[in-house]
Amino acid sequence: MSVLLFSHRACLHHDPGPHHPECPDRLRAVLKALDSEEFSDLIRDEAPQATVEQLTRVHPPGYVDAILGIRPEPDDSVALDGDTVMSWGSAEAALRAAGAGIAGVDAVCRGEVRRAFCAVRPPGHHAEPNRPMGFCLFANAAVAARHAQAVHGVARVGVVDFDVHHGNGTQACFETNATLFYASSHQSPCYPGTGEAHETGVGNIVNAPLPPGADGAAFRAAWADTLLPALEAFRPGLVIISAGFDAHARDPLAQLRVREADFGWLTTELCRLADRACGGKVVSLLEGGYDLEALASSTATHVRALMHA
Repeated sequence: MSVLLFSHRACLHHDPGPHHPECPDRLRAVLKALDSEEFSDLIRDEAPQATVEQLTRVHPPGYVDAILGIRPEPDDSVALDGDTVMSWGSAEAALRAAGAGIAGVDAVCRGEVRRAFCAVRPPGHHAEPNRPMGFCLFANAAVAARHAQAVHGVARVGVVDFDVHHGNGTQACFETNATLFYASSHQSPCYPGTGEAHETGVGNIVNAPLPPGADGAAFRAAWADTLLPALEAFRPGLVIISAGFDAHARDPLAQLRVREADFGWLTTELCRLADRACGGKVVSLLEGGYDLEALASSTATHVRALMHA
């Protein structure tokens, strides 16, 4: 069975404005990279919109209503904080981004495919239950995890995050629920200032902060020595990946020195772990990555590993 690729043109209509790093060209670069002959076996589908019911498993109803109620005029925008902006197309894009993860969970839990990749934006791992931040509106990975539990009866869901920025939102959604697991490697100090090793939730949170300048060897060691063993010990029934590629050495927003081969190695290791733990069920969602060339090549490496690991 091949990998199922979800995306939607509506995700291009979320426009935070000129010079914003989380731009529509990010998704265009990813989709162009996945349009080559070697990815012809990908099964491609449109991301559905998440429902309010699905979103409110993570976010309070008032929060969901407030975000979806922000519909600026086509030439206008609304800044939610210094980094997070909504344009006329942002609400639908956010619904599609969350909906892609949900559809990916449905596909792998029904046995239609073993793995799915969601090429969507805006990203989600900084969105807390009651607060948008860090370019994120809804906590896409957390919404997908709670859907897996509520609809498919998956008892234990593990989310792993290799974005260069700590996923404070996912951690906030999970930290009191022992049936959900979150593991993250990230640069520290760096935005958003969370993710220290002592932040362990109810024993279900494992953070591996890396200093600025850390290279692929340090990245691999954090996963091989700490994060992967913790995930395996959790015995997940499903693995969800927050796949951010801004730990790449070319990325302008941080200072790690990870390369494509490192992302490929980790993806392969995660797929092998999922094969042992949960019949290979993996759903991956695009998070950060702001150098377009590095983002495209890293995503291609990641999806290649999802297809062949």
